[in-house]
Amino acid sequence: MVARPRLSVVVAPMTIADVEAVQAIELASFSAPWPPNAYLTELQTNRLAHYMVIRIGTEVVGYAGLWLMVDEAHVTTFAIHPDWRRRHLGDRLLLALLDIALDRRAAEATLEVRLSNLPARRLYEKFGFRPVGIRPRYYTDNQEDALIMTTERLDSPAMLERMASLRAAIDAAPDPTRPADDEADRPGRVRPTDAPDRTG
Repeated sequence: MVARPRLSVVVAPMTIADVEAVQAIELASFSAPWPPNAYLTELQTNRLAHYMVIRIGTEVVGYAGLWLMVDEAHVTTFAIHPDWRRRHLGDRLLLALLDIALDRRAAEATLEVRLSNLPARRLYEKFGFRPVGIRPRYYTDNQEDALIMTTERLDSPAMLERMASLRAAIDAAPDPTRPADDEADRPGRVRPTDAPDRTG
């Protein structure tokens, strides 16, 4: 077996230079994506907004954002590119958002998620979000209800202990592999050499 080079994983503030890659992930992830200018507007004019990206090397593979309103951190968007899911990248990104919320002294974090989006709900539950209500017909593409989820106080001993435990698990997790590497490692599969670039 040939050893693969380690892939650097970095979570950093979103910049205007990231918006094109973010929009491609948006289109690949959501049936009702934000319009192309939405992230530019958020970055340039919304003082309540904090947006982060997660990079593998130089490639943006996910992003998330929150608004800090009084003492609440509201998660506005969250996505990992479909090709990069199930590699603990969502865990890293969500932990970074909660770190921002704690640093800015938010009392709690909240979000909406589709009732049918079980993988996302499981991720949020792992980080201490719990269901507190329903927004009927919240999603405009299919009129699906949204589940409202919120955390307990972010500075509570239980929440701080949960975050510390999750941080330790993230630090101990194996480095992510590129999607092409996963395909090549499956029995009977050959790594594609001439696959077209994925643009979303």
